[in-house]
Order: sequence, then structure tokens, then C-alpha cells
Amino acid sequence: MKPTHWITTAILLAASFTAQAATRKVELTVPSMDCDTCPITIRIALQRMPGVKKAVVSYTRRNAIVTYDDATTNVPALTKATEEAGYPSFEASR
Repeated sequence: MKPTHWITTAILLAASFTAQAATRKVELTVPSMDCDTCPITIRIALQRMPGVKKAVVSYTRRNAIVTYDDATTNVPALTKATEEAGYPSFEASR
């Protein structure tokens, strides 16, 4: 193989590793939920976010478990989505 082919191959391999997104899961605490229908509003707001694969919201636990693609979105964007829906949230402590 010519030296230029090695360089091209190395660049392509490096790009493929950095381009791969990871699926992440985060628990958001949503303390302002005060009725049985609040989780529906929060779930819809989260599911409308690009990169969100799944959002499970619990009124009794006052939390949301969100599975998302970290190349497309992040925790600050998720908390912003819940806040814009009227329900401020924050990442739960581990």
C-alpha cells in the first residue's frame, strides 16, 4: 500500500470512531409535577426533542427516565425542554 493509502485509511477509521453516537440514559427530577396529567405534557415535550429515543415519566416518583442519542442532544437540552413545557427539571444525583 502506498503511504497515502495508509493516511487515508487512518483518517477514515478515526472519523468512523468519532462519528458513532452513544445511547445514554438519564434520570431527571421534576419536582413541580402536581397532577396526574403532568407526565403526559413532560413526556411529549421530551419525545419531540431530536435524538430522544424513549421518555418514561412518573408522577409518583416525580421523575423522567430519558434514553437519548448523545450525538444529537444532551442533558441541558432535555432540561430546557421540560422547563419550556412548564416543568423545570434537573439531573438526579447518582
